[in-house]
Amino acid sequence: MLIENAINEFINYCFFEKGLSDKTLESYKNDLKVYKEFLNSLKIKNVEDICDYHIKDFLKDRNGVEEATTIAHNLTVIKNFHSYLFREKIVKNDVSEFIERPKLRKTLPKTLSIDDVDKLLDIQLNTPFDYRNKAMLELLYGTGLRVSELVNLTLDDIDYTNCLIRVMGKGSKERVVPLGEYSIYYLQEYLKIRSQLLKHDKTCNILFLNNHGKGMTRQGFFKNLKSILKEKGLNTAISPHTLRHSFATHLINHGADLRSIQEMLGHADISTTKIYTKVSDDKVRLDYEKYHPRSHKDS
Repeated sequence: MLIENAINEFINYCFFEKGLSDKTLESYKNDLKVYKEFLNSLKIKNVEDICDYHIKDFLKDRNGVEEATTIAHNLTVIKNFHSYLFREKIVKNDVSEFIERPKLRKTLPKTLSIDDVDKLLDIQLNTPFDYRNKAMLELLYGTGLRVSELVNLTLDDIDYTNCLIRVMGKGSKERVVPLGEYSIYYLQEYLKIRSQLLKHDKTCNILFLNNHGKGMTRQGFFKNLKSILKEKGLNTAISPHTLRHSFATHLINHGADLRSIQEMLGHADISTTKIYTKVSDDKVRLDYEKYHPRSHKDS
């Protein structure tokens, strides 16, 4: 059975048999769409051809791009999907059965210092790719976008007059995020040379292009980021999501309102955003112990 047809049957089962809410169904559809696209990239079209290592490779592909909680949710949906296929005798085995869910630890998100952000963003603008990378990194840090949101931006999503960007987030929810002067400036500089990345006078409405003149992929951007980090002597374990965390943490540290940050990040629940207050609290404690003359009693 084609993967697409199997997904449709599974979604119908979840709706008619399990009675899942519209919100949950939409989440399942989004997760399985990403899963299907990954499998298609491996030339896998039928559910009978999916193996356990394909699922493991998919999870590795998501690692560093998405939060651990999101990856855990991805796997839950995938396991439910494959369990359904096995129960309905569409496939002979449940290839997801022995894949363990990641253990979620309550860890604080990793962030960059402002000095490290400045170092990362200090890119010499010599080639069209330099201009593109500079604009992408400025935009990622300046808006807190998810990398998937960044690479899906189109030329029509930027409002240069009002310094705003329209973002299509998770669950096809649209939000509007303000743009700073740095982001606007380097976007405009990139747009001046963007046509040099197009091939054979072809057109493409995706904002950021790869070296083939097509829309940049998450994997392509991740690869470019790793190269820049290595070149600058920064920790290559830094991911696009680290910049998102840094965006939120630096705003909190400078007094931004939690609700405003929730809106900009596109969090459905403010409890997700509240983790950044813990990051800020830790910094406050460290600053107090470091700088206050009576934070330590001499022995």
